[in-house]
Amino acid sequence: MSSSSHPDNEPIFDYAPGEDARTSLQSEIDRQMSEVVEIPCLINGEEVYTGTTTTQVMPHDHGHVLAKVHLAGAEEMSAACEAAINAQEEWIDMGLESRCAIFERAADLLSGTWRAKANAATMLNQSKTVFQAEIDAACELIDFWRFNAYYARRFHSDLQPLISPQGVVNSTDVRPLEGFVLAVTPFNFTSIAGNLPSAPAIVGCTSVWKPSRNCYYSNWVIMQLMMEAGLPPGVINFLPGSGSEIAAVALSNPDLAGVHFTGSTPTFRTLWQNLSTALPSLRGYPRIVGETGGKDFVVAHPDCDEQALLVALLRGAFEFQGQKCSAASRAYIPHSVWARMGDSLISETESIMMGDPRDFTNFMSAVIDQRAFDKITGYIARAREDPACEIVTGGGSDDSKGWFIEPTIIVSSNPR
Repeated sequence: MSSSSHPDNEPIFDYAPGEDARTSLQSEIDRQMSEVVEIPCLINGEEVYTGTTTTQVMPHDHGHVLAKVHLAGAEEMSAACEAAINAQEEWIDMGLESRCAIFERAADLLSGTWRAKANAATMLNQSKTVFQAEIDAACELIDFWRFNAYYARRFHSDLQPLISPQGVVNSTDVRPLEGFVLAVTPFNFTSIAGNLPSAPAIVGCTSVWKPSRNCYYSNWVIMQLMMEAGLPPGVINFLPGSGSEIAAVALSNPDLAGVHFTGSTPTFRTLWQNLSTALPSLRGYPRIVGETGGKDFVVAHPDCDEQALLVALLRGAFEFQGQKCSAASRAYIPHSVWARMGDSLISETESIMMGDPRDFTNFMSAVIDQRAFDKITGYIARAREDPACEIVTGGGSDDSKGWFIEPTIIVSSNPR
């Protein structure tokens, strides 16, 4: 693919029985489960083993340890910020085309030899089914890197002034932020985790990447992939550790130039408030990009396509255990529609297979951790006590081996 051609979306693999891709992925899952890896901080291209560690487990089998993770302390956090600052001049001088080429190479690697590795890590670390891992860790991140490079190349020509009067040449120089970007990434998408530190890097910024505590394992695979693709030391610095502590160190550095965030609304609100307080000590006004959670809903029209509604509710509510910002957690359905399709929805929900993602026939697996398990089962417990609510299917849970919660539908007479 030439640098000027519009990229195509990465094809989604089926992993059907007998396919080489399925066999390769299953072998890689077995390989990853056979070892416990040590995950360091990565600062200026150097692996840093701090000795302050935590473990990373599989949500569907929380007794199985995937990794021992070395957490960053204040010294490592400060060093990562300085590494990003010091790397920026050479990274800018490399030029846009060379920067794009690195991430296009990363996309090619992920499309090929790294595909099984990234998908297996996501299936084990985040309890994603094979399909959910494929559309996330492989396809979406490949698309991010290819499309980001394509559109970045167009910035200079697309953003030029429309008019230059006779005798005058007006032009626009597109420059990166001066300083580093703090990238704070979520657990639920390996692709977003890889995109948040790398998208600013394509246009000449450098990043300090704070991955979610629940997916250090899969995110470390993506960090290693970017390094293999030729990412220079210091451009992206990988820091497992406390989000509040890393944010405090970054906000105290005068060269903080931006924040790229996906996560909870309260966390982002706190980060923004702390950033405003830090403004007097910063060299400029950091750019802030944040995506937070929500309570998505479906509204059904009385004349809707009821089969399409049923499929949308099943997939929207229960794919990846509903742990997406796009998940349908509520539905407003007319009585007439519910009377015709409610029993079918309940029956289909009860047929959902849930378990270990290594079984490719499962549609659901475990929620991400004990905190999520307790929060969701708390919702169900309150519904049981509420006279306006009826649990029409599901409601059960078991955290003895993994954090499993049955797909649950609660019918309420209170629309609020």
